Amino acid sequence: MTGLSTDFRLPVACPTCGSHRMRVSQVRNPDDKVFCASCTRYVCLYHEACKVIDRGPGSESEALIEAAANRKG
Repeated sequence: MTGLSTDFRLPVACPTCGSHRMRVSQVRNPDDKVFCASCTRYVCLYHEACKVIDRGPGSESEALIEAAANRKG
């Protein structure tokens, strides 16, 4: 999945390893599975991850990290 996927950062950490870096297919369909980029554990569906991102980070420092990690281009 690494060749046809893209990474992004979630404010919620992986329950297994604690990483915030997630991986989803480049197509980003709402029903695509999101996996932890570190341990490859299934985390959620892409539309659920979008809801978490839309809710926003829990703190100002988390907001800065999110802005840097998820910037486009």
